[in-house]
Amino acid sequence: MASQPNELLHGTLETLILKTVAAAPRHGYAIARWLEEATGDVLQIEDGSLYPALYRMEHRGWIAADWGTSELGRKAKFYRITAAGRKRLAASTAEWARFSSAISKVLQTV
Repeated sequence: MASQPNELLHGTLETLILKTVAAAPRHGYAIARWLEEATGDVLQIEDGSLYPALYRMEHRGWIAADWGTSELGRKAKFYRITAAGRKRLAASTAEWARFSSAISKVLQTV
């Protein structure tokens, strides 16, 4: 069953995080920075949104974390996507494509 529009908007951050860590494991600050850079600083990811999302996603089994050292030599939790996360990413990407296509159709009508 497809998600409702409000659920898609709410889950967008989780989808973006999954996409980010699918490329390579990253710590929280690096995830936020990558998303900001990838969107030309249109998205500004706040800690108050990012870390609760990471916690939920780890609890759901979509990501896993290991402690490591950041590029600044600090201890940091590095997040990586799991097999369940890859399935969730594929499903949410397809849902988002359907949703954005429907919105585009409305915006393009005369």
